[in-house]
Amino acid sequence: MFPLTLITIFIISIFISFPQTLSLNQEGLYLQHLKLTLDDPTNSLSNWNTRHDTPCNWSAVTCDSTTSSIISLNFTSFNLVGPFPLILCRLHSLSSLSFSNNFINSSLPSNISNCSNLVYLDLSLNTLVGEIPGSLASITSLRYLDLSGNNFSGDVPASFGTFRNLEEISLVDNLLDGDFPMFLTNVTTLKTLNLSYNPFRPSQIGPEIGNLASLEYFWVANCSLFGELPDSVSRLGKVINFDVSSNGLSGRIPSSITELTSAVQIELYGNEFSGELPSSGWLKMRSLRMFDAAMNKLNGTIPDDLTQLQLASLNLYENELVGDVPESIANSVNLYELKLFSNKLSGELPKKLGENSRLELIDVSNNNFSGEIPPGLCSKGELTQLLMIDNSFSGEIPASLSECRSLTRVRLSNNRFSGNVPPSFWGLPHLSLLELSYNLFSGEISKSIASGLNLSQLLISNNNFSGKIPEEIGFLSNLLSFVANDNQFSGSLPDSMVNLRELGRLNLENNELSGEISSEITEMKKLNDLNLGSNGFSGRIPAEMGKLSTLNYLDLSNNQLIGPVPDELQNLKLNQLNLSNNRLSGELPPLFAKEMYKSSFMGNPGLCGEISGLCDSRIEVKKQRYLWLLRTIFVLAAVIFLVGVVWFYYKYKNFNQVKQTIDKSKWTLMSFHKLGFSEYEILDCLDEDNVIGTGASGKVYKAVLSNGEAVAVKKLWGFSNKFVDGDGGDVENGRGIHDDGFEAEVETLGKIRHKNIVRLWCCCKTKDCKLLVYEYMPNGSLGDLLHSSKGGLLDWPTRYRIALDAAEGLSYLHHDCVPAIVHRDVKSNNILLDGDYGAKVADFGVAKVVDAIGKGTKSMSVIAGSCGYIAPEYAYTLRVNERSDTYSFGVVILELVTGKRPVDPEYGEKDLVKWVCTTMDQKGVDHVIDPKLDSCFKEETCKLLNIGLLCTSPLPINRPSMRRVVKMLQEVSGENLSKSGKRDGKLTPYYYEDASDQGSVV
Repeated sequence: MFPLTLITIFIISIFISFPQTLSLNQEGLYLQHLKLTLDDPTNSLSNWNTRHDTPCNWSAVTCDSTTSSIISLNFTSFNLVGPFPLILCRLHSLSSLSFSNNFINSSLPSNISNCSNLVYLDLSLNTLVGEIPGSLASITSLRYLDLSGNNFSGDVPASFGTFRNLEEISLVDNLLDGDFPMFLTNVTTLKTLNLSYNPFRPSQIGPEIGNLASLEYFWVANCSLFGELPDSVSRLGKVINFDVSSNGLSGRIPSSITELTSAVQIELYGNEFSGELPSSGWLKMRSLRMFDAAMNKLNGTIPDDLTQLQLASLNLYENELVGDVPESIANSVNLYELKLFSNKLSGELPKKLGENSRLELIDVSNNNFSGEIPPGLCSKGELTQLLMIDNSFSGEIPASLSECRSLTRVRLSNNRFSGNVPPSFWGLPHLSLLELSYNLFSGEISKSIASGLNLSQLLISNNNFSGKIPEEIGFLSNLLSFVANDNQFSGSLPDSMVNLRELGRLNLENNELSGEISSEITEMKKLNDLNLGSNGFSGRIPAEMGKLSTLNYLDLSNNQLIGPVPDELQNLKLNQLNLSNNRLSGELPPLFAKEMYKSSFMGNPGLCGEISGLCDSRIEVKKQRYLWLLRTIFVLAAVIFLVGVVWFYYKYKNFNQVKQTIDKSKWTLMSFHKLGFSEYEILDCLDEDNVIGTGASGKVYKAVLSNGEAVAVKKLWGFSNKFVDGDGGDVENGRGIHDDGFEAEVETLGKIRHKNIVRLWCCCKTKDCKLLVYEYMPNGSLGDLLHSSKGGLLDWPTRYRIALDAAEGLSYLHHDCVPAIVHRDVKSNNILLDGDYGAKVADFGVAKVVDAIGKGTKSMSVIAGSCGYIAPEYAYTLRVNERSDTYSFGVVILELVTGKRPVDPEYGEKDLVKWVCTTMDQKGVDHVIDPKLDSCFKEETCKLLNIGLLCTSPLPINRPSMRRVVKMLQEVSGENLSKSGKRDGKLTPYYYEDASDQGSVV
């Protein structure tokens, strides 16, 4: 009975379901086949149900209301994965198809032309590869074609010149490397031509461009174009957006460009145009709202006709323009952005600038402007950035600017401003950067500064400010840097200053401050640079100062401090110490009782130690009278005894490790630069007290030479078959790092000369020991700094600069070395930081030269690299090329953006790459970005995050080259990184990166 019941139920279920399955029409069955072909990880096609008789109500499907035939399919952002489904070409009424922003892969089949009724085809933002099929041109009905954001390579098919109805074509951001397709000018129906960001062969824009009389959008930025812009562009009378930026175009900007009377936006920046701008004809361009001719070689004056237009944005920065800014620019009611920095402009700014427009940003830095700040710059209350550094402006800050609550950044340094700063200007609520350095300002810091709760950088050095530093300064909980040296401040430091828990730099040198240094200074736990020199401070140096674990620079010189030097200061890892010219006394702590620290303690008559010249001369004479005879008698015995003790100590100190003492006469020195030291000075510094790091391949020592210069010495381990995992470094199997690592680093670094590759001074070796001597990097490795309590010192501009520096170093290895070099162990611990936080790539112990034959792919017998950084294909194929380094560098970018380690128990079985992707999908990008980063840089941070994800693509072919990565990093922000890091000989470790911020302090 029971089996019979089961059979009955089964038969009934078949009869119930069978008619429903058969009810779905033929077009629905085609779509069901598509669903089986593509992977749908987000169930975007979940409502495609066979119980329906027609697919017209399914997601992404649109049918003709009369015939019920499918006419449109829109799969935009469905996250579908797989090859292009050719079965769709059987939908004979299909006229519109979009797979934008999916993961359609493989190559595009040539018989896609079977979709013969298509009018609209959008395959942008996928992972398609190979050449673009020329058969697309046989779809005669096609009007819209978008293939941008893929990995297509080769030539644009010549058949594309035969389109007869095509109105829009976009091939942006692919790998097309053939000739620039001038034959597209035969398609006279075109309204939009977008070819930007492709590595075409160097080509010229021919005069036939004028054939495109219907063209409205012409976008060919970064297409390797050169030569002059033809006069025939004047025939593009309907063009709205004309963008030829970031190419190598040269010659004069043709006067015919003023014939583009419908243009709203013209972008010519990043070329080599020279000569003067066309002086007339601009008034015909009444529609023009944005004109950008920055970063060229333009000279002459700014045409008055141009500024009479109702422009919204005028960018002429980084040219050689001279003369005044025409007064007519003040009448542009739409103007919100004016960038004229880095020219040779002079005279005064228009008096009414800003009164009639909604200015948001004005940058006139690095010119020869004079006169006063126009009082109406913020008349509409929308000005956010005022950048006027390096000019000859004078007068006072207008009182009207103290009411401009929208201001976020003000940079007025290196001018001739004077007078008092308006009281409420100090406390503008959204201001994050206030830079007034190198002017003639006077008066006090107003107590209203308490309202400036967003202020992170207060830079007012080299002025005539006076009075006490107000207690209200302690309310600025976000303050990172307070630089007020070379002023006339007096009184004691405010007690509230210890509340500045985020402060990293405090420079009050050369003022008239007095009182004692509070022991509560230890509350400022992130203090990195403390300079209170050349004041009148008295009392003792607080012993508690030894608890400031992040302190690298300490200058208390030229004060009236008394008492001994606290022993606790030996706990600090200082790169610079200066306690000279005080009234200190007693014996020096043992760590500082060395000749190298002599200059740090000079000018303290009562301070003694085993350093000649420190104690008072009378004491020295008296001591010499008693000691000269003893020295004569025991000199030989002492020498023999000391030599024996030193030999015994270094012989048996690390009995189970590498021998510490080796006969110096057997050392072989190989130098790669002119040296000011010998191998014997290096050997004398190989003391355990000088160890600054231990890695997979050996120990690293800091060696301070007799000339005061510091170098880093890596002593390689003397044994093989070493395994290291986790964060520690290299993974080697069956080979000794001692020999291979030494030879690899010497061979690689010895021939490299690049500012972003750590410099190898020389190498020393004997039979049993090998040393590498590098330039010393004071700020250590990026990994140590980023993942320690000092990580807060790495603000967005610093992290961005580190990423760009490291990328340029790797790009040099991959593209400029012959043959190319693959690093194979790119990680944050192998990116070292100099005193200005500039980054250099280091540790070439596992680097390999890539064979020219085989296009850069080389099989390795072992895996080298670090957990969390190893590219997927390298781990299971042992095939290595430059794209393996790109993956590792992408992980470093993700570390910079997230502040997290590449592997962590927090991720479970994932690594950082998978954690970022999963977290972004589930929670959003805000849960990925390091909370220490200022939210005002979120847009730039997200761009850097996208570059990191692109670099860590699972497929090597989808990863960009490091040369491409450098270009993408340079395009992350409209503001450029400073490269110099110095001003007037003084170090300025932190930088913002405006287009105008060239070597300027943040």
